[in-house]
Amino acid sequence: MSTTSRTSRRGLAVVATLAAAATGITLAPLPAAQAASTGLVISEVYGGGGNSGATYTNDFIELYNPTSAPISVNGMSVQYRSSGSVNPATGVTALSGSVPAGGHYLVQQAAGAGGTTALPTPDATGSIAMSGSAFTVWLASGTTALNPTADGTAVRDGIVDLVGVNSNTFETAKAAVLSNTTSSSRTAPDNDNNAAEFTAGAPDPQNSSGGTTEPPAEPTAATIAEIQGTGDTSPLVGETVVTEGVVTAAYPSGGYNGFYLQTPGTPDTPGASDAVFVYGSAATATVAIGDSVEVTGDVSEFNGTTEISAAAADVVDLTDPLGTVSPLDVPWSELDTAAEKESHEGELVTPQGAFTVSDNYDTNFYASFTLAAGDHPLVQPTDVVDAQDTAAVAAVQADNAARTITLDDGASINFNSSANKGIPLPWLSQDNPVRIGSAVTFHQPLVLEYRNSMWNLQPTSQVTGAGTDVATFTNTRTAAPEAVGGDIRLATFNVLNYFPTTGADYEAAGLGTCTYYNDRAGNHITVNRCGTDASPGPRGAADDVNLQRQQAKIVAAIDNLGASIVSLEEIENSVKFGLDRDYAVSTLVDALNAAAGSGVWAYAPSPDAADLPTVAEQDVIRTAFIYKPADVSLVGPSHVLTGSAAFADAREPLAQGFKATGAPDADAFLVIVNHFKSKGSGVDDGTGQGNANPDRIAQAEALSDFAIQVAAGLDTDAVFLTGDFNSYTQEDPLQVLYGAGYDNLESTTDPEETTYSFDGLAGSLDHVLASPAAAAMVTGVDIWNINADESIAFEYSRYNYNATDFYAPGPYRASDHDPEVVGIDLPVIGPVASTVTAEDVTVVFSKERAEIPVSVTADHVVPTGEVTILDGDQVLGTATLTDGSAVVVLPKKALKRGTHVLTVAYSGDQAVAAGSTTVTVRVTNPAGH
Repeated sequence: MSTTSRTSRRGLAVVATLAAAATGITLAPLPAAQAASTGLVISEVYGGGGNSGATYTNDFIELYNPTSAPISVNGMSVQYRSSGSVNPATGVTALSGSVPAGGHYLVQQAAGAGGTTALPTPDATGSIAMSGSAFTVWLASGTTALNPTADGTAVRDGIVDLVGVNSNTFETAKAAVLSNTTSSSRTAPDNDNNAAEFTAGAPDPQNSSGGTTEPPAEPTAATIAEIQGTGDTSPLVGETVVTEGVVTAAYPSGGYNGFYLQTPGTPDTPGASDAVFVYGSAATATVAIGDSVEVTGDVSEFNGTTEISAAAADVVDLTDPLGTVSPLDVPWSELDTAAEKESHEGELVTPQGAFTVSDNYDTNFYASFTLAAGDHPLVQPTDVVDAQDTAAVAAVQADNAARTITLDDGASINFNSSANKGIPLPWLSQDNPVRIGSAVTFHQPLVLEYRNSMWNLQPTSQVTGAGTDVATFTNTRTAAPEAVGGDIRLATFNVLNYFPTTGADYEAAGLGTCTYYNDRAGNHITVNRCGTDASPGPRGAADDVNLQRQQAKIVAAIDNLGASIVSLEEIENSVKFGLDRDYAVSTLVDALNAAAGSGVWAYAPSPDAADLPTVAEQDVIRTAFIYKPADVSLVGPSHVLTGSAAFADAREPLAQGFKATGAPDADAFLVIVNHFKSKGSGVDDGTGQGNANPDRIAQAEALSDFAIQVAAGLDTDAVFLTGDFNSYTQEDPLQVLYGAGYDNLESTTDPEETTYSFDGLAGSLDHVLASPAAAAMVTGVDIWNINADESIAFEYSRYNYNATDFYAPGPYRASDHDPEVVGIDLPVIGPVASTVTAEDVTVVFSKERAEIPVSVTADHVVPTGEVTILDGDQVLGTATLTDGSAVVVLPKKALKRGTHVLTVAYSGDQAVAAGSTTVTVRVTNPAGH
């Protein structure tokens, strides 16, 4: 690293201007964006005024006149808009007066609640509340709000000069992101390249009279530990310090614009960290990991992180290396207080002990993961302890807090923003899904830092690929659920807004309008909103192309479940769109049969319209049953709970009787699928169970009564309650059902398996509950973790959201809920007795065939199989029963003349025992013989 001289940014600008004048060089005319140029340029912009950690109380915009004569600004303005805006300026400040030759002009903007130092007397005053980190500012020749193009040209007549700070609007390349303690200052002549001309550093406002703040005092020499201090904030905030150390991590790209500096050796200062973050993009560009440097800069706290703001000139190589830094080897569990963590802020660490991925939702946005120290993810407290036991809930919350830390990627890029979707998302791939529950192995030291209000493990440089040099993760995907045994298998599966009626279909039918979520190319992927609150439309795929992607994943998941019956939640209620109520479920069955074979799957028809709530009372999503006819058959019609006020804001329960195919109806068991009110809206009762907990309690009570009623009609005690109850395992609604005699069927293959993840906490919203008679039939339970553990990047709804194509048609991330599978052994009951009857017949020898009607009956079941007519051991004829009846035809001359008593034998089937009877056949002579 070369040593950089300590010339200030003011000196650079002035030297460049004087050099141009001395050589007779005329400053080049500005391009289209600057066609109205007067010679004035923007020289400094600052939006952190009055914010946390800021010295100055106000935001400001500063102009500079590089010419040898004063320039009037009468009728001109400075204008502002946010970094992502494509609209005209939201802030305009009119200017008056003039900018002296070689001088500055200070425009004061809005004040914040913090800061200790007022700006020099401003030349103009506005009220624009500027962002502290990213924005676009321009100098305009008039006062009408302008709308520059959102690209690297910033074209718009009337713009004199423009600066885009980490913005979508800039000249050639955007200037670096700022903080509350840094401004963006011109350090090079105007050449229409914001990144090349502007440098982040300590604010230094100047007005037209040359007024500036008091010259800084000589920097205070301090060790890094003295800068950090032993408290949450540095005792030297607001002071200029000089310190030295070894560079342990550097982030010249990705948005952090800084590096970590640490005292060499092993951290050993009691109560204080031996490392600090140095902020400054230009400064960071001059260092490399391992450099020994001296740094001079201002100390501040930025969102809880102690940092030094330094310009490139304020970072100097040391001639003699200081030595090397030894990473701290410490188990996370030993840093169990905020003070202990703070005492190692910014230090290089080698994480000790086991770590497990607990949340990957933010991976799709910021390429970060929430980790849990230990061998299992963080848990929803009310999934493991009674929600009313506040002490137990608090204990789980404390354990979660103690085990939580984030693994970041060394960057602040939001990969979900339009500007960044072309940047490949690091870490993730189909081969490296980084699932919740994956064990983490670290391969290099990381920085322990406090950023974005959380403790993080930060790689020492930006991760731009698979990151395998930093950490690797076990791939816990499985191709199918664990074996659960049983004659048949019952599953429940929330299919995440499966709507065969797409947004495009809805609009084409004239039912309403939709807004959409789009991919990075602007193509519609999923519905954002269709219809109105009073008449909502579809919630799923934007069009058929996206429906096919969604459907392929759902079909793959169901096909591999190995289930005989699947209760479905969050599927389209097609009657709301003027279609048959079962249109959506029949569409899914068609897709399943196209993959598995004709007739493999069927669905349970909805009740008649008269037995349903009115269409207006029904939700736009519903529940449903699909099943394999080879395994099970329906017993009776389906039933939906009607007339219940408890379900005015939720999906009514759907009940259906099933039996093993071929078994008598007496063997039927009942399954009731549910989808209770969500936690997203409704009354919060303050018990920590989300919104609408009282509603779900009432729904559980109504469900219990409904189950008794339907089970009595089916004459069974074996009842399974399935579905998305929107209630964790120990919450009040489930306690109601436990009190009614139902058991929650937890995984027998791994008791820690859950069906859902929210905000980094694992828990089960989806359940299968069983009455005592039903529980006695259960052989095993498994939760197939194909969805909740997966990053949302793999969901069909995120197709082409990133430069990396994460979509695959397999089962992984087919939904956001995991399916649960239960093995069931049906009771073994001996076949029921059969009654065989046959009608005696008379035939003419050699003229007629004997046609013998046979009937087989049994209690509660229609016999199937064959009936055979025998004369002794000789088979005379056979026929197959249809609806319990058959006609056995004997050939002509099969019997001699006379009266014959023959045996009628029934073969029996799975449910009906074999039986027999006799029949008399009289064979007469033809007439005239």
